[in-house]
Amino acid sequence: MERSSSVVTTAASTRPGRHRAAPSRVERRTTRRPEPRAPIRDDRSFRVDIEGLRGIAVLAVVLFHAGLPGIGGGFVGVDVFFVISGFLITGLLWRELDSYGTIRLARFYAARARRLLPAACVVLVATAYGAILLLPPLRLRDVLLDGAASALYVGNYRFAIQGTDYLAADAPPSPFQHYWSLCVEEQFYLLWPAILIAVAWLIRRAARPRTGQHGRTSHRARRTDVRSRCLYTLAAIGLLSFLADLATTTNLPPWAFFSLPTRAWELAIGGAVALTAWRWRELAPAALRALGWAGLALIALACLVLDESTPYPGTAALLPTVGTALVIVSGCGRTMSDAGRILATPALRTTGRLSYSLYLWHWPVLLLAPAALERDLGLSERIIAVAVAVGLAALTMQFVEKPVRYAAALRASPAAGLAVGGVATAIALSTTLVLAVAGPTPVGHGAAAPSVTIAAPAPTQPAAGAAAAPAPNTLVEQLTAQVQAAVAASAGARPVPSNLSPALADAAGDKPAVFTNGCVRSWLDLGQPECGTGVTRSTTTVALVGDSHAAMWQPALELIADRRQWRLETMAKVTCPLMDLPITSPYLGRTYTECERWRADVLARLRAERPKLVVLGMSRRYGGDFGFVSYDRAWQDTLGRLVAELRAAGSAVLVLGPVPDPHSIVPTCLSAHPDNASACAPTRPVAVNDAGIANETTAVSSAGGRYADLTQLFCTAEQCPVIVGNNLVYRDDNHLTVEYARTLTSVIEALADRALAPA
Repeated sequence: MERSSSVVTTAASTRPGRHRAAPSRVERRTTRRPEPRAPIRDDRSFRVDIEGLRGIAVLAVVLFHAGLPGIGGGFVGVDVFFVISGFLITGLLWRELDSYGTIRLARFYAARARRLLPAACVVLVATAYGAILLLPPLRLRDVLLDGAASALYVGNYRFAIQGTDYLAADAPPSPFQHYWSLCVEEQFYLLWPAILIAVAWLIRRAARPRTGQHGRTSHRARRTDVRSRCLYTLAAIGLLSFLADLATTTNLPPWAFFSLPTRAWELAIGGAVALTAWRWRELAPAALRALGWAGLALIALACLVLDESTPYPGTAALLPTVGTALVIVSGCGRTMSDAGRILATPALRTTGRLSYSLYLWHWPVLLLAPAALERDLGLSERIIAVAVAVGLAALTMQFVEKPVRYAAALRASPAAGLAVGGVATAIALSTTLVLAVAGPTPVGHGAAAPSVTIAAPAPTQPAAGAAAAPAPNTLVEQLTAQVQAAVAASAGARPVPSNLSPALADAAGDKPAVFTNGCVRSWLDLGQPECGTGVTRSTTTVALVGDSHAAMWQPALELIADRRQWRLETMAKVTCPLMDLPITSPYLGRTYTECERWRADVLARLRAERPKLVVLGMSRRYGGDFGFVSYDRAWQDTLGRLVAELRAAGSAVLVLGPVPDPHSIVPTCLSAHPDNASACAPTRPVAVNDAGIANETTAVSSAGGRYADLTQLFCTAEQCPVIVGNNLVYRDDNHLTVEYARTLTSVIEALADRALAPA
């Protein structure tokens, strides 16, 4: 983020300077660049109120990230920074354009490089080494690639892509994630000067040169015209950006939050204030005072009433951005406003001077401290972590920011300033890439574990000689007992086996093809394509229906379908249980209309196709942010009605109970505890809701369906191990691996047979 409080553009800067006679032919030959008109500056060129405003912005962000109660909207401090940067940079560029007729890009970019890149490089490299020392090995590659993207100032788009990936949506935040806002501003710095130069060039190219008295009038008009066209261009960019923001906040929240096209309007508001500042100077002092108080009130309101559940940016971002613009406008007057006097207090100005380094340091300190202590931090510990970040920020400002920013040799030579920025970027990029490549690959180094094979017992031979299969309930019990024995043998403190399947490094990608071929519908997808597997021409259809927790059983059911000559039709949508519950998507920040439409389409298909068996699966991790809670009364009632409806349509119904909740990203946890897998295994009371399962069993049975309590396939009476035999049970923090789902194929087949058997 741009942190320099540069000269404010005021009415004085619009007054024409003394007209120079046209240069002689000799002057034109010997002068590289026209001598600039001396810019007329405000007598109060340094905006101390903006320095204090930066202090408020960084305090809001830092205290929000520290979890201080009552500041649920502190993230709006970033929006305040955007408006400030738009104001300062546009004002700086306009003064240069007005004085020289162009923008000296090398000098501009060299100043930005000296100001921003050395400190960013120091923090980025320190964070990379901190990650190597403190984070689980399995997280390191992704985290370090986050750092590499941030070093190239494209990290915001990497975070946007990760945020739209359902399977990565619940991943822990990266210690480099705060660099996203710096990426947005660097991209703005890259594009905005070029746009201003292009606007000025087009206007001057179209204008006919004049001389004499009329030439003075023409010059003055062209100068006003350039400013106006720059303002119109900025307004058009801002409007298009705001419309893009509104559209993506509804449908693609991560892109709305992280990308320049959806944040440019905030920078544009600051730029518009800079280009019109000379007009604000003429406002009455009382009006400016009122604007200043109103601006501070809007910023405070945003910090207090917004929170992480607010769809953002969207219209909610108008609160801090308009508020910041009003505060800046109030400081454009001939005397300092009341709000400006508050902002100019020494404490806020000191915080403002420290804001850039503090912003860089606070997030990695808060993210890595829990990893160092191997536990979550309490509020007092988070405040201590912030204090540590303040100390690091002060050292960085004193020994990195100031020496590089104010070095006379670097200020005099744009090439040297750019070289400093290039070296800093190269160091940061090479450090993260080398550490990512050279970092350890997590593998199990315990003794090889036996594989788990679950098979139906041989049929008994009655006296008549005909083979008799066990009764459905008996077969389920026999197969469950085999799995329970393997689970019990795997409980306790054991190292991760060397033959773990899948390997820890491969676990994240160990998912059924239906998750990648469009069968499992993502948030915004509508409809449900044909997704038949098994014997696709069979006249016997089994439907696997639900959210991603239904789809994770597809590998087992596909094997069963092949064996039984069934057509298996998979119908699934992420975070969308089939029950008729009003649903809000916390990922989209709005009513999940796509889920509601998908449910209607799927139910219509099930009524029309009447599959022999419908297997229902769904997560039980839905909380109040979805508009309902797993296992509550509405959940039980709608589940019973759904089963009854499917039974009335002629289908047998099997409802799969929940898998235990491991409460961690299991492969990552195991990579941090390779000698003790039980450190990642939750206790049964923590992982399993026995009362909820009992209520679901009653609701399903009362409606004529069959319920499969799967707890014994995962847990002993005390613990739910995350490795059974040599099988890794979970690929993330809630989905099964393909291997373990296939291991349980015989049990799922027996459960299906029991559901199909006459009552």
